[in-house]
Amino acid sequence: MKKIHGSFLAIGAVWLLSACSLSEDAANLYKQEAPLQIEAEVPEDIASGETVTFEAKLTQNGEPVDEANFVHFEVRKQDGSIPYPMKDAQPAGNGVYEMEVNFRSDGLYFLEMHAGSGDAISNPQYQFIVGELSESELESLKEGPAPDAGSSGAHH
Repeated sequence: MKKIHGSFLAIGAVWLLSACSLSEDAANLYKQEAPLQIEAEVPEDIASGETVTFEAKLTQNGEPVDEANFVHFEVRKQDGSIPYPMKDAQPAGNGVYEMEVNFRSDGLYFLEMHAGSGDAISNPQYQFIVGELSESELESLKEGPAPDAGSSGAHH
């Protein structure tokens, strides 16, 4: 009697475990991530007093993103003395967004972009030079970028 009871118990356990096996299309049941890619164009030679147009192309799944949730550009001087507030970038078509900035002084600057499309968010940062660098800016450039201390802008 114990053998029969044990056999039924074993058969029942195998039956229950087989019901829990993965379906071949289980991965398709979960949301697939579609990262937002941003490629920015930063001019190499910028002089103080010059107005520059920054452009960024947004793509997702290899396609241009023409209707992003938001696209903001933020420019700041390395020493924090000249912040250009975060501004909405203007759509230029085919996934390209742009913003004009007039640089009033030489120095080491950063362009930070904040963009979102669907559930994806991207926040790349680019470093560039306007005119001539001071000694402290040259040293900072040699040391490399400082660790990210968090966002200075508004959250979305």
